[in-house]
Amino acid sequence: MEAHNIEPKEIVKASKKLGRDAAQEIASESKKLIVSKGKKVTVFDLAKDGVTDDAIDAMLGPTGNMRAPCIRSKQLVLVGFNEEVYLEQLS
Repeated sequence: MEAHNIEPKEIVKASKKLGRDAAQEIASESKKLIVSKGKKVTVFDLAKDGVTDDAIDAMLGPTGNMRAPCIRSKQLVLVGFNEEVYLEQLS
């Protein structure tokens, strides 16, 4: 993010566990969710389809906590890391 001069408003430490309720809240305030798991990228149109269990499940890791990193930019949420997605969505 530094390479692209992106300054976060808030940083939440990894020690603070964010679970299903937090994921639901974040998704409900957004219109689009993009979840990256390695090279697999899944896009959820929350404005059209609403917040589904599949969308929330995708945001959570195997322990039931929110996957990292999680970035909110306006009405977009990015969960997980995929450099191509970041460059496309945040540039």
